[in-house]
Amino acid sequence: MTQLDRRPSDDRQATPLPADLDARGLARWSWRQLTSMRTALVLLLLLALASIPGSVIPQEDIDSLAVAKWRDNHPRLAPIWDRLDLFSVYGSVWFSAIYILLMISLVGCIVPRLFVYARALRARPPRAPRHLSRLPESTSYTTDEDPDVVLDRAAEVIRGRRFRVDRAEGGDSVAAERGHLREAGNLLFHLAVIVVLLGVAIGSLFGYKGGVIMFVGKDQGFSNTLTQYDDFAPGSLFDPAVMEPFSFSITDFDVEWMTDGRRAGQARKFVSHLDYQTEPGGETKQYDLKVNHPLSIGGTDVFLIGHGYAPVITIRDGEGNIAQSGPTAFLPINPQTFESFGVVKAPDAQPTQIGLEGTFYPTFQLGRDADGNLTMPSSAFGNAVDPLVSLQVWTGDVGLDDGTGASVYVLDKAKATQLLNDKGQPFRMDLRPGESVTLPDGLGSVTFEGLERWNKIQISRTPGKLIALGGVVAALLGLLGSLFVRPRRLWVRARRQDDGTTLVEVARLDRSSGGDPETGRAELDGIVAAMGKDQS
Repeated sequence: MTQLDRRPSDDRQATPLPADLDARGLARWSWRQLTSMRTALVLLLLLALASIPGSVIPQEDIDSLAVAKWRDNHPRLAPIWDRLDLFSVYGSVWFSAIYILLMISLVGCIVPRLFVYARALRARPPRAPRHLSRLPESTSYTTDEDPDVVLDRAAEVIRGRRFRVDRAEGGDSVAAERGHLREAGNLLFHLAVIVVLLGVAIGSLFGYKGGVIMFVGKDQGFSNTLTQYDDFAPGSLFDPAVMEPFSFSITDFDVEWMTDGRRAGQARKFVSHLDYQTEPGGETKQYDLKVNHPLSIGGTDVFLIGHGYAPVITIRDGEGNIAQSGPTAFLPINPQTFESFGVVKAPDAQPTQIGLEGTFYPTFQLGRDADGNLTMPSSAFGNAVDPLVSLQVWTGDVGLDDGTGASVYVLDKAKATQLLNDKGQPFRMDLRPGESVTLPDGLGSVTFEGLERWNKIQISRTPGKLIALGGVVAALLGLLGSLFVRPRRLWVRARRQDDGTTLVEVARLDRSSGGDPETGRAELDGIVAAMGKDQS
């Protein structure tokens, strides 16, 4: 068969496919694919996409109350979300797999480039091309000086402008280059990404995050022990022994309300006044806890992340005994007016259990539409100017008899019966502070005793945060270097012509994309001018 008779199908493949490789070759091929820059970019994109559910769906380790409410509002989707770990995205197996693969890919990309960069730093600048006049930025002139004198002066001038200069012994040219910091900045940026990922991983593995709702002005102190938390999310390698033995209580709470403008009625500034001790029996100190101004004790930070109202509800059962009494945290459903939803349970009430569910209005109002008809009740203001709580009643099993855990913010109505009035409509109580309502059928009474405030406190320990912060700073420096450092090369050739004069050729090559031609020409003219000035 001649060369012309060969068909394309007879040619052997230039690059073997994975199916043609043995185990060692397949492993090498897989490693090259994983450590390619293209794979690293794809994994970085996947990590960004995988973070979207964590921003949209409430997370257990951030706001367990929002998660509980979401579960109750979406009973069919919640089991699916649980199986997909969408309530704990950043601790899920699939997110961790992307995270680990990205770190491996970045390490595999960067380490070989570090050796390449080290060799480039030790390498001599490339010699001058044969035809310098063909470069886009070049010039020439003649002089009567000896070529070696011209080249020595050129090397001195260029070296003074912080170029790396190579003056070959016996050669007719000087080669110089500058801008290696651009690649250094690029490498620093990618290394910093690894440092940030490492810092986040350390914080996730060895740290913890927890939350607790505390009432203001109560004798309810908090000690940094596991039993004191309402919700607690530890890292996989968390050790309880690292928890600092501090304690604190909220002595007072100040809120500044906006009274005009589009955001009138919204809380603009709120401060929790704490008394805290860094160790049992230690000195009591004070701290004003504000949003984004946490209290730092050792390696632990205490944050103020929310606040709301806690109506004090007293339930007396049909036998006249107090079945439930005390403040109950109502969760805001409107962050501007602080209209809030809450549940009060009295599982010990006789002759049957009692559950209350309703809405709290800090400043109650009944508006009117364009036709003059009354609209739905609402709160006109976030401050408690005219507080009112509107409650409905359920009796029977309110979900506390089966021994399973139940959210204090959810009333299980599956086996309960809603209390109705004489007209067959849901029995509703609208109470202002100090008012009381007697329940029908001898079930007892409900009293709105008063109003208290609650704060949502988050306590977190993130041991890798300084590492992550250092990585972010290094990434910023590396990015600035890769953006603003312009790698470029410069050559000067001097040779004697037939007429006895010396022809001096100077050329410049900008190796960065988007370089400004005027800037390059100005640098070239400046070097030529310095050489000519010295010549004179």
